[in-house]
Amino acid sequence: MPYKYLGKHHLDGFDKYKYNAVDTSPLSNYVMHPLWDKCIKIFPKWLAPNLMTFCGFLLLVFNFLLLSYFDWDFYGSSRLHPAYPIVPTYVWITCGVCQFVAHQLDGMDGKQARRTKSSTPLGELFDHGIDSWVAAFMPIELYSCFSRCEEDYGKNVFILFWILWNIVGVFTISHWEKYNTGVLFLPWGYDISQLSLAAVYLATGIFGYEFWKITVYGFEWRVLLVPLVFFGSAGLSIPQSLYNIYRGYKDGTGKMRSFNRAMEPLYPLFALFALSTIWVYFSPTGILELQPRIFCLAIGTINSNIACRLIISQMSDTLCNSFNQLLIPLALCVVSAFVFHDSTIEVYLLYSLCTISIVAHVHYASCVVYQLADHFNIHIFSLKKKKERKR
Repeated sequence: MPYKYLGKHHLDGFDKYKYNAVDTSPLSNYVMHPLWDKCIKIFPKWLAPNLMTFCGFLLLVFNFLLLSYFDWDFYGSSRLHPAYPIVPTYVWITCGVCQFVAHQLDGMDGKQARRTKSSTPLGELFDHGIDSWVAAFMPIELYSCFSRCEEDYGKNVFILFWILWNIVGVFTISHWEKYNTGVLFLPWGYDISQLSLAAVYLATGIFGYEFWKITVYGFEWRVLLVPLVFFGSAGLSIPQSLYNIYRGYKDGTGKMRSFNRAMEPLYPLFALFALSTIWVYFSPTGILELQPRIFCLAIGTINSNIACRLIISQMSDTLCNSFNQLLIPLALCVVSAFVFHDSTIEVYLLYSLCTISIVAHVHYASCVVYQLADHFNIHIFSLKKKKERKR
């Protein structure tokens, strides 16, 4: 039997859970939802919504692995490093198609659940839990379009680090908002970012990576993308989240937790941010420049574990833990890096951290999903009915 991470108080909370979300995005309401309402009809009613969610996730994992193979060090779109092969056109086209299809599956899985009368809290947790990990893949993949070690923006791999934190941090804060308000206010930037990413891949495949280096009035196209990402994500989402929480306390419609209780879910996030930033900026051997892909994957995976535990607490209406155990190996790696001052050892520590984080996170997620499926007496990837249990 899988390890049971959820206690009785969690399961009781899931039994009472009701989905409550607000989506005011014009793109979502006037374009995407009407499109999904029509497209969902082509799917057979025997198809499980969770299977659609998981297939979308696998497409994005495939994108990540594909770009990792062809552009591990982020030099594949660089004019100054001809020794590194250019990422083939078909790779960008494939990534664009996979990104677009994954977004459509992510948008239609909930509609399929309502269409087949199979909606459960497990479906929402499965969907949002996967999104928390995918949020880390997207900036890593996007960076391959622009490369590093160029004359200007691309040379600074620290941009990748900050864009990663911009995206994964906003995702976690949006669920912290629901933890304190009871309502998930869907950010406007979600659909825009998903479609934009697919468009960037396709444009790179059609016009080549040089397209992003075209200079107009002294600025490259790609220079505009960084401030747009920050403004469209953190700039729009975080102030709105803080206002919604404030309004919930003012109107008495929120969870009305004490300040410390309300802030507890963010303590692991703050610790992760502090430890990762210290390691990046004070690494004796420049670990981010040595292994940017693995570093960002490790940090993104730990953040996903923090976010998943927050989502579970938020959905089950239980108090969230103020500490995450994956912070322990991270802290040990940071301390060890300063002690040994050796690039080989530091890279080894990073790979060990990434492996431990992925294994621990997959174990946690799979056990939780199995436990909830067993609790609700349903199959995870099938709509076939289980036999009723004898009471």
